[in-house]
Amino acid sequence: MSALLEVAGLRAWYGASQVLHGVDLRVGAGEIVALAGRNGSGRSTLAKALMSMVRAEGARAFAGRPLDGLRTFEIARLGLGYVAEQRDVFPTLSVEENLQLGVAPHARSARFGMDDAWSLFPILRERRAARAGVLSGGEQQMLALARALVGNPELLIVDEPTEGLAAQMTARVGDCLRMLRERGVAVLLIEQRLALAPELADRVAVMGHGRIVFDGTPHELAARDDVVREWLGIG
Repeated sequence: MSALLEVAGLRAWYGASQVLHGVDLRVGAGEIVALAGRNGSGRSTLAKALMSMVRAEGARAFAGRPLDGLRTFEIARLGLGYVAEQRDVFPTLSVEENLQLGVAPHARSARFGMDDAWSLFPILRERRAARAGVLSGGEQQMLALARALVGNPELLIVDEPTEGLAAQMTARVGDCLRMLRERGVAVLLIEQRLALAPELADRVAVMGHGRIVFDGTPHELAARDDVVREWLGIG
C-alpha cells in the first residue's frame, strides 16, 4: 500500500511547552488508521501539527508533497481534511450554508457530494434551513463531518467523532466511515475509547508522552495487555 501521509520525527509546541517528541506515522492510500491514547498523550496536537495549526518541526509529507511552510487552507486544498473535536461549525449560518462552504470548487472527482450528505445524515436535510448554532451537539458533529467530506478529501482526520454522541449517532458516524472506505478515502481516526476502531481500522497507533508507542492491527493490540494497561488505561 502506497503511503499517502508520512510523518517522521515530528515535534510540536504550544508556546514554550513541547507536546510532541518525535512522532513517526504513516497512513496508506484508502487506509483507516485509529490513533489512540489517554488524554494529554498528544493525539489532538498531532492532528493540529499536520494542519499547521501549531508550531511544529520534523518531516511531514502528503501525497509526496512536504507540508512544511504551508498554511492550513493550503494543506486543505491538497486534499487533507480535518474535523476538530470542537466541531467548529459556523453558528449563525444555516446547515446548508455550512455545507456549501465546505464544497471543493475545483475538485477533480467528487467522491462525496451534497446528495450524499443528505442521504447519510437525514436530520441535516430536515434542518437544512436551521442555524447551525441551534443544533444539538450530535447534529453539529454530523454537520462538521459532512462539511469536511464535501471538500473531497483524499485523507480525513477526525478527532473524537463519537464523543458525547448517542448510540444512534455513533452508528451514523460508523456508516460514514464505511462509505469513505468504499470510496477509497483514507482516515486518521482519533479515539480514546476505541469505539469504532476494532471494527473499522486497518491499524491502530497508540500515543504516549508525545510519541507513538505501538503500531499494529487491532488484533495485535488486543493481544498486548501491557500496551493496553500502560498506555490506554483500560483492560
